[in-house]
Amino acid sequence: MAQLTRRSAKLLEPISAAVSATRHLTTSSTSPITVETSLPFTGHKIDPPSRSVETTPQELLTFFRDMALMRRMEIAADSLYKAKLIRGFCHLYDGQEAVSVGMEAAITKKDCIITAYRDHCIFLGRGGTLFETFAELMGRKDGCSKGKGGSMHFYKKDSGFYGGHGIVGAQVPLGIGLSFAQKYNKDENVTFAMYGDGAANQGQLFEALNMAALWDLPSILVCENNHYGMGTAEWRSAKSPSYFKRGDYAPGLKVDGMDALAVKQACKFAKEHALKNGPIILEMDTYRYHGHSMSDPGSTYRTRDEISGVRQERDPIERIRKLIISHDLATEKELKDTEKEVRKEVDEAIAKAKESPLPDASELFTNVHVKGFGVEAFGADRKELRAVLP
Repeated sequence: MAQLTRRSAKLLEPISAAVSATRHLTTSSTSPITVETSLPFTGHKIDPPSRSVETTPQELLTFFRDMALMRRMEIAADSLYKAKLIRGFCHLYDGQEAVSVGMEAAITKKDCIITAYRDHCIFLGRGGTLFETFAELMGRKDGCSKGKGGSMHFYKKDSGFYGGHGIVGAQVPLGIGLSFAQKYNKDENVTFAMYGDGAANQGQLFEALNMAALWDLPSILVCENNHYGMGTAEWRSAKSPSYFKRGDYAPGLKVDGMDALAVKQACKFAKEHALKNGPIILEMDTYRYHGHSMSDPGSTYRTRDEISGVRQERDPIERIRKLIISHDLATEKELKDTEKEVRKEVDEAIAKAKESPLPDASELFTNVHVKGFGVEAFGADRKELRAVLP
């Protein structure tokens, strides 16, 4: 009887494979699927976009894989830090992956992004590699900043990614400068200047927004509100935690930042607005699973029940998993296999990064000054300075 059962199962294998193949053939990777966002958008001085978002099977599967890769990368970074292979500051992004993948789905690499120090996944979304990521985290010369920037200073200028900045809120004026250049050069592109709810109270942010509004710059200010500036809850540090309304004279939009499709819809909407009308603020309602940095256990100012509750109810990867399965785009096993592939990719990248050499000691003095305008220029007279200034 057992032999018959095994034989029957063997005979059914090609049928099962055929059914799976038929499912993937009948659902074209580019066939449009309309999905409603989990929550409505809330607008300030602007009518919000529709909750109905158009996507495709290929996009949903890509979202799942990209977010699974980001999640695994950050979990691995946590282990490497604890093993003292990553030193210095390190801020992880697990939980916030939907912001990165949703934003990338709405824009091009000609659009610019600038962010704070929680930057690993943004770099990956802009086309950076796992090898460059882990090499940089471990201070190796094959890292994206040649091993000299570390966790907080990732860059990929050829894809419009301008960092990775360690000074709270200081990246926002730089982002407004990038959008000024885009308008000056008559580019049809925008800049996403990203910051957290803690940085939302920085004075320089309001000064930069004022200039962007005065000059109608194609600036999109993205507040990734993960609800805790370091260890301080937003309600303790902000009289008005409705960050999308902070611009007063600039329109804003509150977005479910745990829903990749909602982020995509909002960023597409914001880009169209900014190119025609100037700056807009997006508040991404998101959440980080780790502490603020590796020195923060993340459980002294919030309960473990709160963290597990968000994981169970709002996790961005699980939301996409449910969508994929409900639309019969892949089986649970196929998605598990994807996660296994991702884990293998991360492990291989770490092994390769460990083999990368440390930067040469002479690199300590490179990239400090622009050639022709270094320390030697400070003793020069005005005529000599004019010669080296643009």
